[in-house]
Amino acid sequence: MTTPYAFFAATEDSFEPLPFAASSWSPNMVNGPAICGLLARALEQQHCAPEFTPARLTVDLFRPTLAKPVTVVTELVREGRRIRVADAALMQDGVDVARASVVFLKRSHQPPGELWTRPESPQPPAVPIADGPTAPMWNSDGTADGWSSRIGEHQNSGRKRMWQAPLSVVEGEPPSAFAAAAMIGESTSLMTNWGTAGIGFINADLTLALARPVIGLEIGVEADSHISADGIAVGSATLFDRAGSFGTCVVSALSNADRQVDFANGDPRQRVYVQ
Repeated sequence: MTTPYAFFAATEDSFEPLPFAASSWSPNMVNGPAICGLLARALEQQHCAPEFTPARLTVDLFRPTLAKPVTVVTELVREGRRIRVADAALMQDGVDVARASVVFLKRSHQPPGELWTRPESPQPPAVPIADGPTAPMWNSDGTADGWSSRIGEHQNSGRKRMWQAPLSVVEGEPPSAFAAAAMIGESTSLMTNWGTAGIGFINADLTLALARPVIGLEIGVEADSHISADGIAVGSATLFDRAGSFGTCVVSALSNADRQVDFANGDPRQRVYVQ
């Protein structure tokens, strides 16, 4: 039987995690991209008004989300002329396991003048990936031909990049640009916390800031910084598509060294598609 290219199956009153939702840390846990995608989907579908665009998403991952049905409850916090704010909670057995807040901003024209910006935008692979969800491509040396789909080749101290087309959040439903950015943006934790011995930090949150929607569904994440001390890490990354950079993501993370995921040596817990 073919495994559905989706994180969840929708039921009458909940969402059932599918095999791709399994975490690298434990097969009994749901991974971060799945959680972020489901929360982003609910907030956008229920609270994004015409002429508005999702500009900032913050997700708090404060409890393990187990591999069993989840529900999402949302609330509109502010309905303004140019700013809308909404909250969401991901629940299991009546208990919040994650929460999110989104800011929707109304689109308008650009102000005059020139501003400083990053001089070089991250560069995607030269060859388009297959239409639809595929395994990620990785790059850790910054060269145009340094991309490959073999994750173990990039377990080093180099700057990490990932390029991917997303799975669906819910089976049978193509992901929106916002949900796709949330799912793939969550890989900021992997891109910024992955070193020579694998990944030993588990992220506690995500803050995604978007200047515009992604164009197409191929999305890249390039690490910008990693700072850590005493088992606490902060990482930031730039999100890009074939038209250039479109957003940033910041994560904080806790040491999880007792369950270090080693991609170079065939760790049986690792996911082929996503972390």
